[in-house]
Amino acid sequence: MPKTSVSAKKTPVKTTLTPKVRVTTTRPMTKAAISAFIHAIAAARPDPRTELHYTDTFTLLVAVALSAQATDVSVNKATPGLFAAAPNPAAMVALGEAGIGNFIKTIGLWKTKAKHVFALSQALLANHKGEVPGDRESLEALPGVGRKTANVVLNEIFGQPTMAVDTHIFRIGNRTGLAPGKTPREVEDKLVANLPKDLLRQSHHWLILHGRYTCTARAPKCHACVAAQWCQYPEKNLAPKASV
Repeated sequence: MPKTSVSAKKTPVKTTLTPKVRVTTTRPMTKAAISAFIHAIAAARPDPRTELHYTDTFTLLVAVALSAQATDVSVNKATPGLFAAAPNPAAMVALGEAGIGNFIKTIGLWKTKAKHVFALSQALLANHKGEVPGDRESLEALPGVGRKTANVVLNEIFGQPTMAVDTHIFRIGNRTGLAPGKTPREVEDKLVANLPKDLLRQSHHWLILHGRYTCTARAPKCHACVAAQWCQYPEKNLAPKASV
């Protein structure tokens, strides 16, 4: 009897990376400046890690899928209960779409995400014996899993030098001149091509954390940036804000 493959219809969560504030696109850094920039932020955070909480490949996949257009903090608040009730694909399917939704109502787009988590769990059971695949094509075929989510899983679990471009990395790539691009994919391709190969895998974490805590969207902390001298941002403010 031929193997039956489950192919759930994908209704992607919208993950447009258009920033809420204007992003200045500056002139590109030189290759030497790119190397110096990433080495500087690497030295400031020698052991970068994802801030999403997970215990294995499946829970990471679910956490990343839930984080689209949501903060890691909000996901981390919702997933302990969800993962305790459903730590694997079989348990997630048994929990059901409504049951999943009950745990994640505090996360943006929770109804669509509950559908995706349920459907991707079904697909893992039907097509991959309940295991998360380690190749891009299979990952991106899962409901609710796009290129960014696949890149995170391939990087974090399977050790591949991928670059998942979220809003932080998209902003940094354009603002600093590290990898100016009109789309996340354009920024991704430039980063993969131009970052030092030996630092590429961890650069995903370094850049996200740099964008989250230093090169922030509304008020970049240029005065506290260890890589400011190589940044091409024309509106750098190297003096800290005076307290009122």
